[in-house]
Amino acid sequence: MIAKMKFINISGPQNDIDRAMKTYLNNYEIHYENAVSRLSNVHEIKPFNEKNAYKEAFEKVLIMYDYFKDMVFDESIDMSPKKAESIINNAYDKIISLKNEEKDLTSEIESYQSLGKQLDPILNLDFDIDKIIHFKHLTTKFGRISNGYYNQLMKYVYDNSNFIFYECSSDNEYKYGIYFTPNRFAVEVEALMSSFHFESIKMPDSYIGTPSQAHKEIDKKLKKLNNKLNKNQEMIKSNLDSVAPELNAAYMTLKTYNDNFSIRKMAACTENFYILCGWMDENDVPKFLEDIKDDPKIHCVIEGAEELSDIEPPTKLNNPKIFKPFEMFVKMYGLPSYKELDPTIFVAITYTLMFGIMFGDVGQGLILAIGGFLLYKIKHMDLAGIISIAGLWSTFFGFMYGSIFGFEDWIDAVWQKPMNNIMTTLLIAIGFGMALILIAMVLRIVNGIREGEVKEVIFDQSGLAGLVVYGSVIVCIALWYTGHDLPAKVILVLLFGIPLIMIFLKEPLIRLFKKQKPVFEHGLNAMFFVEAFVELFDVVLSYMTNTISFVRVGAFALSHAGMMGVVMTLAGVESGNANIILIVLGNILVAGLEGLVVGIQVLRLEYYEMFSRFYKGTGKQFKSYKELEM
Repeated sequence: MIAKMKFINISGPQNDIDRAMKTYLNNYEIHYENAVSRLSNVHEIKPFNEKNAYKEAFEKVLIMYDYFKDMVFDESIDMSPKKAESIINNAYDKIISLKNEEKDLTSEIESYQSLGKQLDPILNLDFDIDKIIHFKHLTTKFGRISNGYYNQLMKYVYDNSNFIFYECSSDNEYKYGIYFTPNRFAVEVEALMSSFHFESIKMPDSYIGTPSQAHKEIDKKLKKLNNKLNKNQEMIKSNLDSVAPELNAAYMTLKTYNDNFSIRKMAACTENFYILCGWMDENDVPKFLEDIKDDPKIHCVIEGAEELSDIEPPTKLNNPKIFKPFEMFVKMYGLPSYKELDPTIFVAITYTLMFGIMFGDVGQGLILAIGGFLLYKIKHMDLAGIISIAGLWSTFFGFMYGSIFGFEDWIDAVWQKPMNNIMTTLLIAIGFGMALILIAMVLRIVNGIREGEVKEVIFDQSGLAGLVVYGSVIVCIALWYTGHDLPAKVILVLLFGIPLIMIFLKEPLIRLFKKQKPVFEHGLNAMFFVEAFVELFDVVLSYMTNTISFVRVGAFALSHAGMMGVVMTLAGVESGNANIILIVLGNILVAGLEGLVVGIQVLRLEYYEMFSRFYKGTGKQFKSYKELEM
């Protein structure tokens, strides 16, 4: 469901905006609109261009934040922005020299760590690095080469006396080492090594001794530097401990005022007053009005979404908790516009129902349900919540099919066993798909009426005309299948002919009803009829292909039984000497593989066979101030 919105216009004295935001506005979810754009026709309206007076002090307190962030904030401390700035500046002055020293030490540590990493691949080289780099008559280069090219390089080296490659170490991808070549062959060898994708690693002149000796020296220096850094941080913490509670309160105070400046870019102002406007959930409006009713410095005007035709309200989904995870699928396709139906509940029911039909197994379904539920509770993953509910439907249809962990004879089928009724299973799947397509067409008509597209809906292939054609086909099939006579030919011509003609002439008919410029203003156009015929043929073909797509619902119900049958055969169940390990591994494999494939296939049916008929998903998301900050 989409939350109903109200448009609020808030105004007050310009110098009171911080108090208003802190006292009232920050307590509510408001989707702000640019007030300057909204009021562009009002004289003397301008943006709120005041400089953020709290930015500098807030940046300072962020530098110190790690040293007091774990301190419990005393909410009873009521601090003014000026006092907060004073506390922050005093604390910052105490530790600024130590922070600069900390920065230098950190930079030096990172530099030595980088030097140490360069040496790691060549630690086995028992020769002074400095001497290797400064050979007088030899050119040397450190680097690495992929294992695949290394084998080719070694073949070339064997037949070539111009250079030598010495391997120092290797991993799963590369060989690390150094090559030597006389100076007169340096250019030629460098080109050759490039053809083998040799990646050079530059060795600084600062290394002294062998790589192993240099690495030990670096480790000693790193140990000293880390000790200095720890002492430095202890001194900073010691200087801040005494003022930590006040510093935390100052941080919270300035954070509020600093964050409020990002709202000001959405505000407009006159010489003395500010104006903010935006959308609020209509359920929050009464409480907001109650909060501000006794405050003479803040004024609010409320407008309904239906009163504003020049601005599209944002979409805020507000579904029952059990359906919340399925909003993920809706958002992946696109949020509904404000006037559009929210398909979340429709998706939740149809997705999990089809999943259960295609993957019916009591044991595996229960594991999916319980595992998904636990994962959702612990990790709060929407997909886990979806899997949990889908698992319940799998369990239900497992009882309907009489299947538990792939065993088909442990319990009796409440309904039928798919493998014993293959044709019935596939036909029921097609009938189920027809019903869903009809529902999607009805939803298209409802959406069209809500969005004021009544004329378009009448002639649309998924609207009224399409509903009559497709519904008539279903009725005729049902009559034939049950042995009843079909309607008279005249009735069939009317049921099929008129709606198809309406679809064929959709564009000129819509223009006629809207009193727009006619398609045939300059006479009949042969190309129009050719294109319209091709499009009509495509429409009829799409009705058939969309319907046949639902065969997969029954096919996967059959494939599950088939795959588990293979597992039971391999495990030797029929012989009476079952291999428990194979049964367990087979269930894990089938549940994982088939669960993934079925989940994707059902989502495909949702998007391509149903959503494409009734849903646009062109809405803009409701974002409160806090979400905008993120």
